[in-house]
Amino acid sequence: MRIRSFIIAYALVLAVLLFADRRPAAVQEDRYSHVVDLTAAPPSLTGRVAASHASGTRIIAPAALIPGTWSAGQIPAERLIAPLVAIDVTTSGTTLRPLTLDDIAAWESHNGVIPQGAVVALRQKRTTTSANMPFPITADAAQFLMDARRVLGFAVEDSPDFSSDRTLARQIALHGSYVVEGTTNLTAIPETGSLVIVAPHKDKASAEAPVRLLAMVR
Repeated sequence: MRIRSFIIAYALVLAVLLFADRRPAAVQEDRYSHVVDLTAAPPSLTGRVAASHASGTRIIAPAALIPGTWSAGQIPAERLIAPLVAIDVTTSGTTLRPLTLDDIAAWESHNGVIPQGAVVALRQKRTTTSANMPFPITADAAQFLMDARRVLGFAVEDSPDFSSDRTLARQIALHGSYVVEGTTNLTAIPETGSLVIVAPHKDKASAEAPVRLLAMVR
């Protein structure tokens, strides 16, 4: 009887030790290696003036596209921390070919399905940003991402002009999604595996607001 009890106790101790030995490896896999700041300072300001001024990166809340929807300060906090994926958009100078459904299908065939509830960074791979550029994704591609992948927001390098496609603007606002414009360093993040933190000024009256955008990279 004593021998049987000893064997059972020994087996339990061995199982606990083996489980404890495996736990650090699992935790290690979930760690992020570094943080990439995707926030741009206002290009015309430098030094202490820039530090005290609003960020050059801004969030366009749903209220900027449809009055009465969420302002920047009303976006729920759980929608401001999300998986981050990066998709390249073809540009040549000032010519832009917006992202299409076929482009998304090709990206997913290579990188896997876009995680549910992600923020999608549209990388244009240019050294300068421009104002009044079209939003770099087609309306049906954006609709697919928000319906099928539950995308919470988009990050772009330019300041997009939504006046040329009011249907797309309404789609984004009605889904409660947001756009972060004027981002930088998007080429420093991988296509998948990162986590983004979007931190706008908590101004409930503002439809657009300065934002700090940080990517935690594995």
